[in-house]
Amino acid sequence: TFRGASYADSPKYIYVYLAKNFPGQYEFVWVLNDTKTKLPYGGTVVKRMTRKYAYYLAVCKYFVFNTRQPLWYRKREGQVFLETWHGTPLKRLAFDQEEVTAASPTYKAQFYRQKQEWDYLIAPNAFSSEIFKSCFMYKDEGDTMLDTGYPRNDLLSDPHKEEIAKELKKKVGIPLDKKVILYAPTWRDDEYYGNGAYKFQLKLNLEQMRKELGDEYVIILRTHYYIADVLDLTGLDGFAFNLSKYDDITEIYLMSDILITDYSSVFFDFANLKRPMLFYTYDLDKYRDVLRGFYINMEEELPGPLVFTTDEVIDTIKHMDEITEKYADRYVTFYDKFCGWEDGHSSQRVVETVFEKN
Repeated sequence: TFRGASYADSPKYIYVYLAKNFPGQYEFVWVLNDTKTKLPYGGTVVKRMTRKYAYYLAVCKYFVFNTRQPLWYRKREGQVFLETWHGTPLKRLAFDQEEVTAASPTYKAQFYRQKQEWDYLIAPNAFSSEIFKSCFMYKDEGDTMLDTGYPRNDLLSDPHKEEIAKELKKKVGIPLDKKVILYAPTWRDDEYYGNGAYKFQLKLNLEQMRKELGDEYVIILRTHYYIADVLDLTGLDGFAFNLSKYDDITEIYLMSDILITDYSSVFFDFANLKRPMLFYTYDLDKYRDVLRGFYINMEEELPGPLVFTTDEVIDTIKHMDEITEKYADRYVTFYDKFCGWEDGHSSQRVVETVFEKN
C-alpha cells in the first residue's frame, strides 16, 4: 500500500477478508517500510526494496498493490497481479494527461509497461471503470476489470460503524463531545522538492477557525502521503489533530462529521457515509485549467459548495443545516453515480473472482 507506507487501503481489507474466511490457506507477506508494525492474522512484514522484498516478488503467487509495482519487476508465468488502485479519479491521470508536471520524462512509457502485468484492476463505480480503460489504456479482456467497488470502503457500510467510530476517537484522543471536521487536501503538481516529494502550505486559518468554531468542533488534518512538509499546529492543542501519518484514512472518515477537501479523491469515498462536504478550492482556475484538468464538472456535480476563503469555510459550517438541504438532491445523484456498488461486500466479490478462481 502506497509503496510500503501503511497497513491500509483496499489491500488491507482484502487481507482481512482472506485471513478471516480462509484460515491456514494462505501465507501473507506485507510490504511495510516500518518493519516493527504488528499485523493481525500472522502476516509477515518485509521492507520495500530489500533483498527479502525481491525474493518474495519472485516466489509469491498473488500480488495485491494499490499503486504501480517497481519498474524492474517482471512477472513470471503463473503469478497473478491484482491492482486495486487508490481512488475514483477527479484529476486526469496517466494517458489522459497532456503533460505530467514534476514526473519522469518517460512516465507514460513506464506506466504502459507496468500496466501490462496487471491481471485484474478494481473499479469502485461505473464511472471509474470507463475512465480506467482510457487513462491506463487498459483492455478489459476476459472480465479483468473488477466492477466490485473498493474493498477499503466496506467499513463505511458496517452496521456497527458508530460504535467503531467512538472507539477510534478514544484511541487518538479526540473528545467525544465535539463534532469533527476532516480537512484532507491533495498536493499541487507544480510545488515540489523532488520526484514524489511535494510542498504544501496550509491556506486555512486554523486559529480563526478555533476561535469561531472551537466550542462545537475539532478538526483533523490529513495531508496526502506525497506531501513532505510537516504542519505547524503550535497553539492549537485540543482543537487541531494532525493524523497525516495515521495508517487508515477509512477509519478517519468514520470519526468525521464534515469533510473539507479540494481536488483529492477522498470525497468519492466519504460520500458513502452521506455526511456533509465542502470544497476549499482557493486555486480552482489554476488547478483545473493549467495543472491537471478534471473528469467531472465540479461546479455542477459536487454534492457541496465550492468555497475560496477561511471566512467562507467558517460561514458554511455555521449554516451546515441549510447547506445540507440545498445540496440534498445533488448529493443523491452523486451517491448513486459514485457509491452505488459499495455495499460492504466488495472484498468478498474481489476474493471470489481473483483468489478462488486462480
